[in-house]
Amino acid sequence: MGRETAIQDRSFSASAGNGKGVLLLHGMTGAPGEMKPLAKRLKRRGFDYSCPQLAGHGGTEKDLLKTDWRDWLDSARTAYEKFAREVDEVHVAGICAGGALGLLLASEIPEIRSAAVYSMTFEYDGWNMPRWAMGAPLIQLVANLPGVRHIPINEPSPFGLKDERLRAMAANAADGLIDGAIDIMPLGALYQLYRLGRRVEVKGPSITTPTLILHASEDDMSSPKNAKRLQACLAGETELHYLNDSFHMIHVDRERDLVAELSADFFARHSATASVREVVDA
Repeated sequence: MGRETAIQDRSFSASAGNGKGVLLLHGMTGAPGEMKPLAKRLKRRGFDYSCPQLAGHGGTEKDLLKTDWRDWLDSARTAYEKFAREVDEVHVAGICAGGALGLLLASEIPEIRSAAVYSMTFEYDGWNMPRWAMGAPLIQLVANLPGVRHIPINEPSPFGLKDERLRAMAANAADGLIDGAIDIMPLGALYQLYRLGRRVEVKGPSITTPTLILHASEDDMSSPKNAKRLQACLAGETELHYLNDSFHMIHVDRERDLVAELSADFFARHSATASVREVVDA
């Protein structure tokens, strides 16, 4: 039997010197690198950032299947605890599963000032999803069975990207758009994503953290109904914006600058201090 290869940790962080921090959480099957465009722009707006690699990610599908949503949450919590010792306040932001994890952190840590959730996914019901993917109740009955959970689901083009250049890079495995990400989702991981979403709905009535919800009006993976569903289940202040020139991966797609600006504005409004100094030449 061969020796297992350790997963490379691709976590990264940086300081803008203001003590205002944003914990950035990547999506399921993704990797920290997908958060770099957002991180760079947030730093320019004066925010420190920390982008951890979630448990089970950064390796193979087998590595991912060794974990569940609780493990992902544990790794996000560990990253938060370390980051909170380095800054004066923390906001959270995440894409899809990362956004859901951020909300669960906020439900247990009232010190988190605000949250941003990009492309929330309770169901895979976007315009490019196969019909079977919309049958969440049935999938949940079988997706985690031993003989089924390893079945791979290949992500179809356009890969959540409206930008044709980025889409071409994502289609070319040799290029690798995001270092450490995998382009196959095992059914067992899909099962965990559904469980994570249900947990957010259970905890929603106790989540009073101000929350920014951003979703593409043409999301190819999760329809805008997911954004409304999230807004309805949260107890605190919410602000919902639909974006009109992106698909699912709004934080790297054509409107990534808008995502960053809306997020930075929201975090600044919910900062413990009056303003956040913009960093020049970040």
